[in-house]
Parts: sequence; C-alpha cells; structure tokens
Amino acid sequence: MMMTRGMLLGAAAMALMAGQQMPAHAQAQAELAAITPPAKAFPQDPGSDYFLANYTQYEAYLKQLAQQSTRMKLVDIGKSAEGRSQWMAIVSSPANLARLDHYRDIARRLAKAEGLTSEQAQALAKEGKAVVWIDAGMHATETVTTQSQIQVLYRMLTMDDAETRRILDDTIILFAQANPDGLELVADWYMREADPKKREFRSIPRLYQKYIGHDNNRDSYMSQMPETTNINRVLFREWFPQIVFNQHQTGPAGMIVFVPPFRDPFNFNYDPIVMTELSEVGSAMHSRLLAENKPGSGMRSAAPYSTWHNGMERSVAYFHNSIGLLTEIIGGPTPENIPLIPDTQLARNDEPLPVAPGEWHLRDSLEYQWSLDRAVLDYASRNRERLLFNIYRMGANGIARGNRDSWTVTPADVDAVKTAGASKTSSAGATAPATPVEPARARGSVDPALYDKILRDPAKRDPRGYIIPAGQADMPAVVTFLNALFKTGVDVERATADFTIAGKRYPAGSFVVKTAQAYRPHVLDMFEPQDHPHDVEYPGGPPKAPYDVTGYTLAYQMGIGFDRILDGFDGPFERVPDLLAVTPGAIKGKGGAGWLIDHRANNSFILSNRLLKAGVPLFWLEGPTRVAGESFGPGTIWVPASAAAKPIIAASVRQLGIDAIAVARAPAGRTLALKPVRVGLVDQYGGVMPSGWTRWLLEQFEFPFQVVYPQELDAGNLNAKFDVLLFSDGTVPAPANGPYRAGRESSMPKPEDIPAAYRPWLGKVSDDRTVPQIDAFARAGGTVVTIGGATRLAPLLKAPLQPALVKETAGKVEKLDTKEFFIPGALLRAKVDSAQPLAYGMPAEVDLFFDRSQSFRTVGDAAGVARISWFDQPRPLRSGWALGQEKLQGTTAVADVDIGRGKLFVMGPEVVQRAQPYATFKFLFNGLLYGPAVAATR
Repeated sequence: MMMTRGMLLGAAAMALMAGQQMPAHAQAQAELAAITPPAKAFPQDPGSDYFLANYTQYEAYLKQLAQQSTRMKLVDIGKSAEGRSQWMAIVSSPANLARLDHYRDIARRLAKAEGLTSEQAQALAKEGKAVVWIDAGMHATETVTTQSQIQVLYRMLTMDDAETRRILDDTIILFAQANPDGLELVADWYMREADPKKREFRSIPRLYQKYIGHDNNRDSYMSQMPETTNINRVLFREWFPQIVFNQHQTGPAGMIVFVPPFRDPFNFNYDPIVMTELSEVGSAMHSRLLAENKPGSGMRSAAPYSTWHNGMERSVAYFHNSIGLLTEIIGGPTPENIPLIPDTQLARNDEPLPVAPGEWHLRDSLEYQWSLDRAVLDYASRNRERLLFNIYRMGANGIARGNRDSWTVTPADVDAVKTAGASKTSSAGATAPATPVEPARARGSVDPALYDKILRDPAKRDPRGYIIPAGQADMPAVVTFLNALFKTGVDVERATADFTIAGKRYPAGSFVVKTAQAYRPHVLDMFEPQDHPHDVEYPGGPPKAPYDVTGYTLAYQMGIGFDRILDGFDGPFERVPDLLAVTPGAIKGKGGAGWLIDHRANNSFILSNRLLKAGVPLFWLEGPTRVAGESFGPGTIWVPASAAAKPIIAASVRQLGIDAIAVARAPAGRTLALKPVRVGLVDQYGGVMPSGWTRWLLEQFEFPFQVVYPQELDAGNLNAKFDVLLFSDGTVPAPANGPYRAGRESSMPKPEDIPAAYRPWLGKVSDDRTVPQIDAFARAGGTVVTIGGATRLAPLLKAPLQPALVKETAGKVEKLDTKEFFIPGALLRAKVDSAQPLAYGMPAEVDLFFDRSQSFRTVGDAAGVARISWFDQPRPLRSGWALGQEKLQGTTAVADVDIGRGKLFVMGPEVVQRAQPYATFKFLFNGLLYGPAVAATR
C-alpha cells in the first residue's frame, strides 16, 4: 500500500499524541513527505508550459527547503552584479552534512596534493566523499537549466530509493545558480504577457548579465565579474569538486541534447587523465539516456564544442584537474517542434539513437536533464574513491613535473620533427632503425634520434617557474594579473628580500609563480603561448573554425614582464595568503610648483578623471622630460599646484598604487591641456557584449559616459551632448562576407510589443541615417572612436584608409577566403609609436588581440593620418593560430585620422576585448581624452 504525505503526517501526529516514539524509518518518511513540492511553492509547477519561475521565487523556495530538509544546507556564496545573493544548495546525507568541514578539507588536501604520499592519498580517498558541482542559468535565456534545477533539488531531497540513498551517502552535491540577475530579467520579461501564447524572451531589452551577457561564460580565467569570482572561489579555493557540470542550451538541430565527449583539439597543458575521465562520464550519461529509451543525444562531431579554450567554466576545470561537463539541450517554456534533419536519422558513433520529429515540451527537457544529472551523480558515487585519488594523482603529477625537466609537445614541435625527418630521409646519411619495423607500422616514421634532439631539446623545457620583478611600470596591472591567478586557486609567492636567480638580481617585493603545484596546467596556460593546431575540414580544405579564440596568453595580453626560469630555484619567498592589494603610492619630492605623474600605469587615468571631475587643470607633456635624475616619457601628466588638486592626489596615489612627483618648477616644453569629456558609448536594444564589456571598463577607470542608442545618433546635434562617440566591436552592422566583422545577428521587436521606456533603444546604426550625423559630429570637432568591426565607419567617413585584408570580386570588395587568411582570436606582435598622443605611455611593441579583425592601408592624400600601431614583420603571431599572417606585414592596426576639426581613431584589433588586454587599454583611454583636447585647440 502506498502511503500518502497526509497519511504519513497523520501517523506521526497520532504517535506523538499517544506518547509513542515513532520508528526511525517512519519518522524519516514523514520528514520527506513534509517537504513542499514545487507545484505548491510556485504559481505554476516549474517545467509546465508557458511558465518560468524567477529568481525571487526560486530564492524563497530554497530557503523553505533549507528549513524543511535535513539533506540540504543553503550557503550564500556572494553577491551578483546587481546585488542579489548567489545561493548554493549543498545536498548530501544528514551524516555528511554534519561533517562538511571535514570532507571539504579532504577534498582540498587531495586536490592541492601537497605533502601527501600516495598511501596517504589513498586513505583520504577511501574516507572522503566525491564532490560534484551542478549549476544552472549561466545563460539566462537557456531556461531549461533553471527550471529543471528546482525539480532536481526536490527529488534529491525527497526520494528514498536505493540509488538516491547511495548517491547521498557517497557524494556532496553543490547546486548553484550561476546568474541570478539574468533569471530574474528573463523570467519577468517572459511572464509579463497575460496571454501565454504571446510570451517570449527573444526581445529582452538588455544583456542578461549586467555587463557582458553571454560572455559571462568567457570570464573564468580572468574572473572579473562578481558571479565568476564567487564560482571560482567555490571551485578552486573552497570545495575543489572533482566534477564541474555546467548546463546549457540549445541542442544540435534535429537532436535533443549534446553530451560530452568533445571534438579535438585537445589543449596540451592539462593532465590527460582529466580527458579520459571526461570520456567515462560522458559515456555514462549517454548510456543512461539510451537505457531509459531517451533518444537524440550526440557527442564529438555532433557540435563544435572543444576543450581548447580556458575561459569557460567547464573548460577552466580541466586546467584544475576537474572533469568539466557541458550539455546543450533543446526546450523552453513555449512548446516547440523537433525538425526532421535527414542526416541525423542515420545512427553513428556520435549520434547513437536518432530521435523522431515531433512536438517537444519543457517537461520533456526536464526529464532528460534529470537523467543526465542522475548519471553524473551515479558515476561519482560508484567511482568515488577513484575520482578522489585521481584528482590527487593529477595534482601530484603537476608538482612532480614542475620539479624536474619536462616538455610540452606542441604542433610546432611536431612540424619541426617532420621537417627534420624529411630532410634526413632524403639525405644519403639517413640512419636506419636498430631494430627493423614492419612497413605498415613504419609509415610516416622518422629517425628516432629526433625525439631527443627536438622534442627533448633542453632549451625548450617547460619552466620551473616565473619571476615577475617588482618595479614594473604598471604594478597595479601586475597585481590584477596575480589576483586573477589567485582567484583561480594558483599559489603565488612574494620575495621578502632581494635574491639572485640565474645570475639576475631581483628586488624584494618581486613575485614568483612556481609550476610545481597542482594547478600547473593553468599556470602554463596563463604564461606560455598557445600553439593551436592547423585544424582543417579536410586535407587541403578550409580551416575549421574553433569554438572560441585560439590564443589568449594572459601575461601577454596584460603586458606583464616576467622571466621564465628553466632550472630549479628557491629564495626568500613567502606564499601570498589572499588577494593582493596594490602597494600604496606616495607623493615624492618637496617641490611646490605641481606634480608629475607617469603615464605608463593604467591607474593614472583614474587619477586624471578624478582631477578633471573636480575642475583641476591637467596637462600632458608632449615630449620627454627629466626631473631630479628621473626620466619621464611623452604624455607625462602635469598637475599645477592648487588647493583643489592636493587632497585628490594625496588620497588617490595611495589607493591606486602610483606615485606623484612634486617638483619645484613647471616642466619646460609644449603641453596639451585636457578637459572634462562627455563620452557617448554606443549600444543597441538587446545589448552588444563588447559595448557591455567597455561599459564595465569605463566604470572601473572612472570615465564619465552615458549609453547612447541609434535613434539619438540619427537625431543629430550630437556635439551639444557629446565630445566622444565610442563604437565598440559589434555596434556597426556590416554586409555579409564583407571586410568587417558584423557582430551577432539581432532582430528588433515592434515598438508596440515592448514597454514604452525601451522604445528609444530600438534601431541600428545605418549608413543612410546615422553615418551623416557622425560625419557632421566629427567635422564640428567631435571625436569618433571605432574598435574592431566598427572600423567600417572609416571609409564611410571618407578617411583615407582602406581595408587591407580584402579581395575584389565582380567589383565588390569582400573579405579574403579563409584558406588565404584566417586569424580566429590570437595575439599578434605590433610596433607602436609611443611619441603619438594616442599611444602615450605605451612600449615600442605590444601584443594585440586580433579576431577576424581588419587592418588598413592609406590611400590618396594621407596628410591627416598618423600611423600609431602597425605590423612590421611577416610572422607577428605570438599566441594562437594565424593562417596567412604574412599578409599583415606593412599594414596599419591603429590609426589617428583628422576629420574636419575632429578626430577619428581607427583600432582594427579588439584593444579592449573582454576587458583583458591591459597592455592596449591606453589606445582607448588616450583617445577619450586626447581627441577632445586637441579639438579644443582648433
């Protein structure tokens, strides 16, 4: 006989009234039955058609569950960008929850692998519990994940079958919401319509993360958004899960869900155990779906996802020895139809059980998601000891490799072996192998001696560590870089005294990052260049587009000076215990005429903006100068002494980690007077991610700005409102197959279908309406800044520049074929003229982030064009993948163009991409101040 919840509660109450002690099992059953089901806690049952629960409702339900269940503990892991609590529900058996600190410490000790023998690790693995992270809602319009987590939580808290009990005994599950703000926005937008058939969220008015929308899953190694920082702290500093399950949408066309394993390429830095375990878990997930007669899953070639890039939540896990899982499933609150795609109906290894076309509901997706979650948890339970021991083994491998000579073989190394082998084979002195090899097995083989000669070349050893010397020009940027490492669990050390390594003297305060640590793969990936394989669709065919960017070495992007140390070393080092603060700056010198401030630190712009806001006179020196034996380059900031300036400078230099030099007399030479600026940051309805990243960046460096939409641009009279118009990548539409990146496709809703407050945001930048107003703005003294695909404005504004990476077909200018030129997100070395105001404070060379970008050549009368940054060599690639890179030689990456009384700044590469390349921020920051300043002199 099945007992209902009411019968169980009634029995419990009768036993209490009779003074009897209820049997333990019956009491447990009564507790489970007393837990509120989702259908009674929400206006509708989550998972039903035409309904989305928002975060406020979900948060209330979490708190209710925490009060009702002995299987769950609720933890606030930090605030979101909009100030909401980001909750994590820890689910396990009551006995495990009573000893959470103990099991968390076991997970930490095994993951960090320090000071443990193999025998000790085995003992800890036997005692510990597998830790599994499962999140939802990172991309808020992918609604299956948020709604399914509600039901999964309820089932895990109330089911009492043998598998559930085993999972709860063997594992600790961390259920988290990755994007609370996005869930609130999307659910509220969807539910605003009274008519269910009119509900949709395609037309949400802004990005579903406050600043960066979909790119919240590209922030993992930089950890700039608060949600990312919260998650990384749990994953790599507190709980160290062996499995990180990041759930997404949507599935491949004609299928239901993509489930790992992934296609190549394989990143060469991480431990291979993590990939073999990933394949095991993926197979378990597919097998469970098939065993439950749930067709339509695909893997590997069924979707473009790979394991190369470090920036995503599930991929950053690989560099921390955790199994990172990604699923992409169809579905949503509005029912849809599975289309018939003929090619998906033929079963194959990567699509083992095709699904029939037909109607699909959110509830169907939730049941698939439940099966996938259970498969992962069942795997973790059955393989608990092995998961725990293997995360130790991978960490111990990293420590061992960092303590001895080791090599990472990359495609360039393999190509070198092939080249040397071909040369040696063709020579008369080719060496035959000592032991004959069967011809079939020898195909493609070369002289084995090349293994030691090339693949074990002592000069190409992996570093034992990296030294970041103190006293760099932009030490606050160094601190930001090190904090990004620290947020992802990397161990950082600081020198307490001067020391010498490999004959070089380093000052106290220098930082050391050794590779002999568990997270060695992540360390290498942040310091070393990525060497992406030449990945083509077929031999001789076009390149296969990577899932994301191919080269992203963070130390290069941020302009960090460091030394690679190839031999073992030690010194007077202490481990940094927590996030670093900048070393306070100071006012140096006793002169009373004013202060000089070095332009090379990005934080100097924060101080400049504070001074300009206060109305303090501010200047840039146009030439170099020397004061009290110290040299200052062009662009040095000059602040004449005043009562208003002194307290701002005194407070700011301490906070910002920069110095101000008090001088006795004003510097000689020409100066450029700066002025407060009014910046219009261009965006559009729905939000453009690069514009959102730029908005966040402007806020961090305290630039005044307001967001401006195309309708306001089209209305004209722009000089009355703005000094600068800033066009980020993706804000200027471009024709398909043209020379410029067009950004993500977006459609505009009808004005009558959205609230009146959002209607002024509608529209896009257009050639016929917007460009004439931009032209008039520039010619009247305005500054136009264009980045990435927005540089399409340059020829439209009659600038004497033309795109260089193009071909002409039937009189039409088109982008080059990808077989000729293809750079899908890589770092390229470029020259910089730092005597030009747009490049003040920059070094003579810099690494530019180039992602299907454009470069330029001057045409006609180029008297008003200054070349600021350019490619001077045939092989500028520093990190990533670049096909046809020689075509960049001699082209201009960044240009300063006179347009009437105003300025046009053309920045083909993405100089502020995802707010990571601190080394190139100055191109933008200088432009925002320099353009208006020079216009005021005309």
